[in-house]
Order: sequence, then structure tokens, then C-alpha cells
Amino acid sequence: MRVLIIGSGNAGQNLAAKLCDEKHDVVLVDHRQEPLTEIQSHLDIMTVRGPGSSPATLEKAEIRKADLLVAVTDRDEVNLLACVMAHAAGVAHKVARVSNLDYIRPPEGYDLRKLGIDLIVSQKEECAYELFNVLRMPGTLEAVDLLEGRVLSAGIRVHMDSPLLREPLKAFPKPELLQSIRFIAGKRGNELLVPRGDSQFMVGDEIYFVGPPDDVNAFLEWAWPEHSSFQKVVIAGGGDVGVRLAQLLEKTSMQVVLVEPDAERAEYCSGMLGRTLVIRGDPMSDETQAEAGLGQNTAFVAATPDDESNIIGCLLAAKLGARFTLAQVNKPEYVPIIDSLSLLDHVVSPPLSMINAILHFVRGKHVKAAALFHKLPGELLDVVLSARGKWVDKAVKDISLPAGVTIAAGLRHDKVLGVTGDLVLAAGDRLVLFSPPDVVAKLSAQFKK
Repeated sequence: MRVLIIGSGNAGQNLAAKLCDEKHDVVLVDHRQEPLTEIQSHLDIMTVRGPGSSPATLEKAEIRKADLLVAVTDRDEVNLLACVMAHAAGVAHKVARVSNLDYIRPPEGYDLRKLGIDLIVSQKEECAYELFNVLRMPGTLEAVDLLEGRVLSAGIRVHMDSPLLREPLKAFPKPELLQSIRFIAGKRGNELLVPRGDSQFMVGDEIYFVGPPDDVNAFLEWAWPEHSSFQKVVIAGGGDVGVRLAQLLEKTSMQVVLVEPDAERAEYCSGMLGRTLVIRGDPMSDETQAEAGLGQNTAFVAATPDDESNIIGCLLAAKLGARFTLAQVNKPEYVPIIDSLSLLDHVVSPPLSMINAILHFVRGKHVKAAALFHKLPGELLDVVLSARGKWVDKAVKDISLPAGVTIAAGLRHDKVLGVTGDLVLAAGDRLVLFSPPDVVAKLSAQFKK
């Protein structure tokens, strides 16, 4: 597939790297030469310097040959106009990143799809939802929802008192849970684990599983009995991510405190929120954090635009007694360093959150969604079985899957299916598949047409 990316910031560079790894033909456009020169030094891509919404620049980038245009500059108007131009040039799929959330939920009558834009994605909105998913499931390493929220994939670290340590999976002590929960993969150090009947977990293993949200919560209560919900969440930073996260948390029973240093912005946050306590102060100071009331049942979320401040703020919060620390980190290259040093409990990378929202466009016609994990190598695919699909009318146990691939969940006529060996698949079924990174391309090729 030929992909034209407008904008060479963090999002553009990381998307380009991901697509190059998968051997897609990538063209990157930016009005600045420096980032183009830098990325061309380590990626085999075509670069074009010029305004991303200029017809002349787009012609120079051979827009008519593109299958997908993704506009991810820091200017909404440029991104939207680039997609309109791509629509006029006959590009099949167009995606625009926006910062202004008015574009995400516009008033009735302002449907941007009428302009030919297939997807409007907000990096901030996607990041806020990812933060929310982690906070609503205490103890998880990360959480991703699929099938419009009907199923959830989560990862946990196995503790020394976990009942998961006692038996191999084939002697699982709660077999009824396996009717709805599917183990998809794990990590032991840097080794990727593929769960099988004789698999037995060890202390420190990171295991990932998929199931309906209620069943995932039931599994967590059994697998990690001492885990409990947070009573309070303290959010550092009243930007769009912080405000949106607070709005989502207000729908739960958790207390929410938002700390914002700017007086005018703090007043705006107070007007946008209902029961959230807004404190004006430096969220990275111990005095302000103490005023916010950090405690044993408190999660601290650093959502300022500055990565270094977020990391330091989380370290300070942990010192002051926060049970869980979570940071927004815009530079994806920081994520493995933070993980290896165990500096924070969890990190969310907004560029990766956004990539998850658009990845399905390169996976194939019958791939409705795709998601990457921060910690686990591999990918989740939400696919639709066409009438001509090779898996139609076959039982799951009779399907020859590539090594490491797991059918984790299914959906038929709005009903979530428990994926057992005897389940016979039908045309129109939606399946959630987990694939290791080395077979993603081979697997998704089955759903191209």
C-alpha cells in the first residue's frame, strides 16, 4: 500500500516507521527540511518539502498514486484541507488528526464525511480514553477495548500470591472463566509467551487476556484478590487530555482532583467540569500534591505537555504516597527506558494511541479496527468474515492459524461469542485476533478483499 503522510512530528514519524517496518510505500510531506532529512537518514521513504495542503506540493508527492492519506500536522485546518484535496484527487482513504474537539463531536448537519474525510481522529481524545481504561481497571499494565467496547483486552503482572501460579492452563482452577476469557500472549523478560494447555505462569510474568468487561473484572478479582478500585484520581494538567479524562472519570464513583497552574485555564476547567475539584497550583510541587490529598487509594496522572515534568511529577507523587502513577509521554522512545527502569506504573504515548485509531486502514477491507500494545509485541485485529472467507462454516478447532495467532473473541448480531474449539464461524461474524508482530502482515492479507 502507498501511504502519504502529511506532517513529520512525533505522530508522523512513528507512523512512517511502523509502515516502513511492514514494507509499505511511504511518502512524508512537511514544510520543514530538517525533520525530513533526519527521518530519511534511517528510513527508506520518499520525502517532499512544502505545505501539506498545497495542491502543488501534493502533486509533487504523487498524491494520485496514494491509497491512503494521513494528515497529522499540528494545524487542524491544514489536515482537513489536505484530506479534501486528496478526496478530489481520488485517494481511497483519508484520515485527519485534529486538536479542536469540536471537530470530533460537531453539531448536527456538520458531517465532515461529506467532504470525503473517512476518519477524524483526536490524539488527545484517544489518549484520554486509554488513560481512563487503565484507571477503571486497577492493577492492569494496560487496557484496550474493541468491538465498540463490548470486549476488553488487559495485561497484568503475576504476583507471588496469585492463584495463576498453581496449575498449568489445562488444569485451570476456574474453568468457567475460560468460557469468556481467552489468554492471548505473555512476556517473561524479553521473551514472548504463547499460552498453551501446558503453559504455567511464573512470578513476574506479564500476561494478556481478552473478554467482556464484566468478565475481565471478575477474572481480575480472582487472579489478584488484593486489587481494589481507586478512591481518588489526581490529574496534573488542565489541558485537553486532563479535562477529557476528568469528564470520563466523573461518570465513575472515584473522586477527581485536577491541578492546573494557570489561573485562566483553571477557571475554564472548573466551568467544563461538574464534580471535579479544580486546584490552581504547580502540579509538580510537593505542597500542591499534598493539598490534592495523595494517599494509598489514590492514582496520580501526569498529563501536562512536558514529558520530563510528567515523569518527575509521578516520582514525587509515588514518594508522597500515591498508590499508582500514570504519565502521558509524547516521545515514544522514552517508553522502553521508563519500563526498563520501572520508574512509573504505566505510561501512555499519545502518538501510539492515535496510530491505533488509524491502523486498520492499512490492514485490509475487512479489518474494522487494529490496536498496538505499549508493552507487548503484537497486534489486535478486529476483522469481519466475508461470505467467501476461508474460515466460514468451519469450527475454530479446525482452522489452521499461523503460529502464535489466537482467536480471542467474537461478535454475532450484537452478541459476544465465547470462542471455544466447537464454535462454528459464519459469514458476517466479527472476530478479535491477536497476532505476533512477525505474522501480522500474513494474517491481515487474508482480510484484504
